[in-house]
Amino acid sequence: MSRTPEIIEAPTEDQVDWVGGAMSQAAKHSTEIMEQFGDGEPYERRRIIKEFRFYMAQGAEAMFEMGKRLILLKENEPHGEFTEIVENQFGMSPRTVRVMMQATIKYSSPKLEPKRQALAVLGKTKLFELMVADDEELVELDEGGTVAGLTLDDIDRMTSRELRRALRDARENADAKGKVLADKNTKIDELDAELTALKNRRAKAEVETLPPDEVAADLMQQATRFTHEALGVINGMMLPAFRAIDSHDQTHGSRHNVMMAGLVAQLEVRLNEIRADFDLPRHLDGDSTPDWLRDDADQVVAAAIRQAEER
Repeated sequence: MSRTPEIIEAPTEDQVDWVGGAMSQAAKHSTEIMEQFGDGEPYERRRIIKEFRFYMAQGAEAMFEMGKRLILLKENEPHGEFTEIVENQFGMSPRTVRVMMQATIKYSSPKLEPKRQALAVLGKTKLFELMVADDEELVELDEGGTVAGLTLDDIDRMTSRELRRALRDARENADAKGKVLADKNTKIDELDAELTALKNRRAKAEVETLPPDEVAADLMQQATRFTHEALGVINGMMLPAFRAIDSHDQTHGSRHNVMMAGLVAQLEVRLNEIRADFDLPRHLDGDSTPDWLRDDADQVVAAAIRQAEER
């Protein structure tokens, strides 16, 4: 019985574009890796392995060169091939390789690369331990500062184990201090809230014990102050803004008066709501004459404000 041939569908245009974009991005990334770690040389597997074997016997500074070769191999070789090379040809564990590449990337940063030669005197094992420090801390260390309270000379005299313990202790102390500080801040916030509540209760009690006239006068003072602040915003900010819009309209022949009228209407609506909520008289002296017909409207308002302030 003949077998029906399998029909393979051609990739869609979107799939072709996606693959092309992914390949372009990978090529760009590979180029950037070669520019950063390839020393101007094109990638060549046998040369990279030979150079790595040479630097394997060197000290801390050579470790960075080994790390660069590892990065180049990892970037250009399939995962299985890369693992085979580092395990069978270099005899290195994946963890060691990973740490070496991480150290190379860290100490090749713009901040640390100028300091790398000075830090290399510590040896690669101590450099591995110091990877937990920030770049800024390591820069300060080279310039006479400290990491975990240790100077460069202190670290140089210590064993790698002592350095690891000192960094761990410093990290644990920092975490403990951070927890204590957080707890302290929480306690301060709780006490502050209790104090505020106590002050509010005392203020309320004091108000309740004051004579009614004094309480009313105090409340009118607050209302007057807030009203003056609102008028200050209108006169000092809203009015200049309206004048600027009007000047712009006159210069360029545009018109924004409808928008400005809408803003004023919002204020009027809110003021009318307040007047209705508290059943406030429309006219301050009982005169029902419309405001636009009254000659003394400004004086009536001013007198009412003065009366409120004097209470």
